[in-house]
Amino acid sequence: MIGKVASATIKPVAGFTRGFSYPLRAAKFLSKRPGLLRYLAIPFAINVLVFSISVYYGLDLFQGLLETYAPNTEVWYGAALYYLAWTVAMLLTSVVVFFTFTVVGNLIASPFNELLSEHVEALKVGRKPDERFSVGRFWKEAKNSIFVEIKKMSVFIICMVLLLGINLIPGVGSMIYAVLAPMFTLFFLVVEYMAFVLMRKQLTFTQQRRYITKRPVLMIGYGCGIFCLLTIPFVQFFCIPLAVVGATLLWCDFPREASE
Repeated sequence: MIGKVASATIKPVAGFTRGFSYPLRAAKFLSKRPGLLRYLAIPFAINVLVFSISVYYGLDLFQGLLETYAPNTEVWYGAALYYLAWTVAMLLTSVVVFFTFTVVGNLIASPFNELLSEHVEALKVGRKPDERFSVGRFWKEAKNSIFVEIKKMSVFIICMVLLLGINLIPGVGSMIYAVLAPMFTLFFLVVEYMAFVLMRKQLTFTQQRRYITKRPVLMIGYGCGIFCLLTIPFVQFFCIPLAVVGATLLWCDFPREASE
């Protein structure tokens, strides 16, 4: 079955739909294998803690800025300005929390997510993965993992700043930004979550990029599925493990080809 899926040529719409379905396939996969839920307990607790801290300090920071630069007054336009500034602050807080939750949560929970990915692959394929995960190996490679996360986040920030610069171009700037910014965000999500499988397979960054870019429609669908989960309140707590399981199932259905 896996070989047939991997070798089949998938049409664009079907590819997007299949990619989008992998986080949902992950939920179904876990529901039928309750023994895997023990690997979700610690990542779930970490996700809740990171998300709560991010929201608390984010709101506290913006509340202080608003009270300083946009104090609420009895004048009607003062109140309107205050609530407008608060709306903008909430949007900015949501963006900060979104990426803090994604990057920091992934980094802290990565040993458990790799362990989860290993067991999912073993059950899906029916054999033990070639490269087994161990906590000792994780701590040995922790510095490299942190460096990789910092590098990815730095690249993301630089690219987003450049995109904001494009947004300032009169006329077409806003339209270009409206297309490129969501696409780049989806690409970032795909790279972030597929890395749990691809790095465990010891693929270099170039090999990971080739694997992802060779299946663009499938990966865009997968990224959209993750993004939708992250926008649903409380569901985002389960998003990281679902994304990891979904990425593992995707790899099992579409393994790396020899030509890659």
